[in-house]
Amino acid sequence: MDHVGVLALFDRDMREGAQPDGSDARVERVGGVVRHVSSEQGWNAVLWSDLDETGADAAITEQIAYFTGLGLEFEWKLYGHDRPADLGERLRSAGFTAEPEETLMIVEAAALDLDAEPPEGIRIRPVTDAAGVDLVADVHAKAFGTDSSRLRHQLLARLTGEPDTVLAVVALAGDEPVSAARMELVPGTRFAGLWGGGTVEGWRGRGVYRALVAHRARAAQERGCRYLQVDASSQSRPILERLGFQPLTTTTPYTYTP
Repeated sequence: MDHVGVLALFDRDMREGAQPDGSDARVERVGGVVRHVSSEQGWNAVLWSDLDETGADAAITEQIAYFTGLGLEFEWKLYGHDRPADLGERLRSAGFTAEPEETLMIVEAAALDLDAEPPEGIRIRPVTDAAGVDLVADVHAKAFGTDSSRLRHQLLARLTGEPDTVLAVVALAGDEPVSAARMELVPGTRFAGLWGGGTVEGWRGRGVYRALVAHRARAAQERGCRYLQVDASSQSRPILERLGFQPLTTTTPYTYTP
């Protein structure tokens, strides 16, 4: 893989050329910043920036004022190759809180081993309705220990309004949901994003996560997507590397609460 070329393509298509992730969202391009604006239940973020040392602080102040005026918490999604080099320090000085660093990992879908089957006793079920969304949200809450109400709202809205842009699955042990994940597709690009892959503690290390990656990779190939993209945690990165994913850069969410 041409790491430099793929990263440049990712920046162009998925960040600078970002598209709204739902009917209640919009993407705005203001100066050297691209931001995603949604409702309180949606995702609000700075996705891309083209800044230098002289203009970075003013751009940060402008985004704080904009989202604060809307009464919205937002995220500045900072990548390891973004400039200026001290942008993270500037964000912290402006009142942002850094979340744990993740690794942007990408693989060509055709290079993946798609034969990974779920372990015995596990079946993978597609999510198409509110009941399925509830299962995904419940797994998310148990696996990550976080509130899943926003995920529930966003996923149900996507499945209802734009079903061709998202695929969600849940892994069941009998009737018990033990793992869940989703794939988001952006029309007109060659990327599919793998998100939310979480497994409850008692089922980790048994191949469920790997099976959900393979399931989504097959779906991505069927839809003509060339690259799969993951913002990998320290837990999922080793699994993804064994599957063939390659690290391109880091990504750190910086959050700001008015």
